[in-house]
Amino acid sequence: MQNQGIKNTSGDTVTIFCDGACSPNPGKGGWGAVLKYKGRKKEISGNERYTTNNRMELTAAVKALRQLKYPCTVTVYTDSKYLSDCFKQGWMEKWITKGWKTSSKKPVKNQDLWKELHSLSQKHTITWKWVEGHAGHPENEYVDMLAVRARSKLK
Repeated sequence: MQNQGIKNTSGDTVTIFCDGACSPNPGKGGWGAVLKYKGRKKEISGNERYTTNNRMELTAAVKALRQLKYPCTVTVYTDSKYLSDCFKQGWMEKWITKGWKTSSKKPVKNQDLWKELHSLSQKHTITWKWVEGHAGHPENEYVDMLAVRARSKLK
């Protein structure tokens, strides 16, 4: 598919499925995402030579949300509790209030990606949905395959 962003000015929902993979963890990683809008589908994926599974999960969401050219209503499906719970349980607001520190006063890991997700979440109306990984959810299985395939391209 062409590397064009998805334009949505009508308030329709863009659906995103995203996943990350890393083996070993930390080690070689890959990420994959599928964006769906009005019957159109766009697949994206990539890899990093030395990373963690959590970074790949966040990267998949960041890269997918970057595809949106205009403010959108978005539903993001992820099998990462780390990602979904951050937004559902208000972790980010707490981190920001505490200067990007955790409740134990340690710096938040993956701050660069969290900060970008925060910025992107200010532009869009996003609903975060957790799905169980490796449980037969077709789109989740597909983005997992994209992430693993991207990771396997690293030698």
